[in-house]
Amino acid sequence: SELTLTAKGRKAYAQLDSRSREEAAGMLRSLAAGERERLVGAMRTVESLLEKEFSVENHHISLRAHRPGDIGWVVSRHGALYAAEYGWDERFEALVAEIAARFIQEFNPARERCWIAEVDGEPAGCVFLVEESTTTAKLRLLIVEPRARGHGLGRRLVRECIAFAREKGYRKLVLWTQSNLAAARAIYKSEGFKLSKTEKHASFGIKLTGEYWELKL
Repeated sequence: SELTLTAKGRKAYAQLDSRSREEAAGMLRSLAAGERERLVGAMRTVESLLEKEFSVENHHISLRAHRPGDIGWVVSRHGALYAAEYGWDERFEALVAEIAARFIQEFNPARERCWIAEVDGEPAGCVFLVEESTTTAKLRLLIVEPRARGHGLGRRLVRECIAFAREKGYRKLVLWTQSNLAAARAIYKSEGFKLSKTEKHASFGIKLTGEYWELKL
């Protein structure tokens, strides 16, 4: 059965809809611009959590350079995700903070870059490329939020690093990772990186095997 509103019903609906919009506008009007952005971000978080399945086709994914506020997000999400998924303690977050702070303090835009991946305007991943020497660049701090994994975003970030390094004339791209980070290692291997050295160590509260990978450009 198809149901439709009568003329009287449409008029009543219009009045209710208008009143609802005015009430919502009134609540939003009292918020500062930053608070409105936080509210929208929270609503997007709720929406993403309630979605049964993440689909690239239903989301806008983009990469951009870093801006104020991003470094805090990078440090926080590395600390939270690696603690939840691998049991690493806060010393890893401290290391990320040191790396990120050094990047900002010594940033050379002609030779270095940070990419922030966004899904529907919200940060969902990142990667850094820093200058080791005139001929060698280093890939650092690759991360992808769980909700955005499995759709090639990590690979896209790594490829951006490779393309940038080649464009700037670097001869080699290197990185340091751990043997238990299977997803990241699979990306590095498929993109042509070669394992050059391994080293056992105890860091971040657990025993690890560090791996050094490099890609000749």
